[in-house]
Amino acid sequence: MLFEKISAAKDYIQGKSSLKPSIALILGSGLGGLVNAIENPISFDYGDIPHFPQTTALSHVGRLVLGELAGKTVIAMQGRLHYYEGHSMQNLTLPLRVMWALGAKTLIVTNAAGGLDPSFKPGDIMLLSDHIDLFGDNPLKGPNDTRLGPRFSDMSDAYNKSLRQIALEAAHENHIPLQQGVYVGTSGPCFETSAERRYMRLIGGNAVGMSTVPEVIVAKHMGMQVLGFSGITNVATGGEDQPPDDAHEVVEVAGVIGQRLAPLLHAIITKLA
Repeated sequence: MLFEKISAAKDYIQGKSSLKPSIALILGSGLGGLVNAIENPISFDYGDIPHFPQTTALSHVGRLVLGELAGKTVIAMQGRLHYYEGHSMQNLTLPLRVMWALGAKTLIVTNAAGGLDPSFKPGDIMLLSDHIDLFGDNPLKGPNDTRLGPRFSDMSDAYNKSLRQIALEAAHENHIPLQQGVYVGTSGPCFETSAERRYMRLIGGNAVGMSTVPEVIVAKHMGMQVLGFSGITNVATGGEDQPPDDAHEVVEVAGVIGQRLAPLLHAIITKLA
């Protein structure tokens, strides 16, 4: 059934455009404006694509955009789906499987995240070196379709080392400061307690958010190479001076980060073969 849903959505998009993307982009909270850099865009509302779930998250437009960026054909999710919206893991990762079926073999994923690391400050960009999955669910659970990937998927190199090196080089050449660290993914929609944040720091986390992990698991299942970035939008150290969390403030800061992340992504994509 999953494969048939993917095929129907792919056929609908291919019926509107002959472009074959090589790179998929998933744009997180407040970062959807990055699609403005895509040239000659063709847009598809999620509601018009067969079997696509709808996004209800703050600042997430809910549109698939196909076009050219830095000389490459890309396809971007302007607004992702979240587990906390009530989607199943299989449904929230369906758009990524469709982008893969259309031809994308590299995934660049972005998110807004809280800074667990005391050295991080709002406005920083973090290159994901790895992640810790605290969702308590998995998009690969259930029967496995070998047309999509293997039963047991290797996650030891979740964020491709070669792509990370390209990102570091691009950041250096363009004078864009870049943090590095481990992303902790949770189901949300509550922001974390102070004790939970101290625990996440203890187990090796540098930033925390409510997305990304399911998509990366599915991307690796399908053999995609993955590069990830977190826009650090708020302090999340769990310390005694922990400020209250504000979702609107998170989106606002993410929008500012997006203005700096856009040229970095352009430089990275330029370097990709």
